[in-house]
Amino acid sequence: MAYGYAADAVDEYLRLGESTAILCWENFTDRIIQLFGDEYLRKPTREDLQRLLHNGEMRGFPGMIGSIDCMHWEWKNCPTAWKDQYTCGAGKPTIVLEAVASQDIWIWHAFFGPPGTLNDINVLDRSSVFDDLLQGRAPKVQYSVNGHRYHLPYYLTYGIYPK
Repeated sequence: MAYGYAADAVDEYLRLGESTAILCWENFTDRIIQLFGDEYLRKPTREDLQRLLHNGEMRGFPGMIGSIDCMHWEWKNCPTAWKDQYTCGAGKPTIVLEAVASQDIWIWHAFFGPPGTLNDINVLDRSSVFDDLLQGRAPKVQYSVNGHRYHLPYYLTYGIYPK
């Protein structure tokens, strides 16, 4: 379950059986999807894309459709057998979250769970964030920067990626 706990790890504390804990978790996730799925748990629509592009251009970033970054969350209860593959430079096991967000903090892409030993570039290789681009389904845009014409949108990053 979330945070690396087995479903039966809370039996004694909560006085719930494994099957009840799993059912509660399923009901919780179903409700989150029901409440927020139509607005947040999806790719941008054509209208969303136009809004994202407009907001980026107003902030001096024509063609930008969001900011992308990865973060490492410490996994306190990582199983001993998995600790090596999930341990990064900090010496603690972590799980990676890759997200794309707009300036209004609408997170419209999330990729969660690869081993913490991966750096941001390795995570991008495993994530689906560029699938539309690779399969020729990326949205077509038109913008110019320093006299060069561009036809594909981009994500703003913080400068660690190779040029």
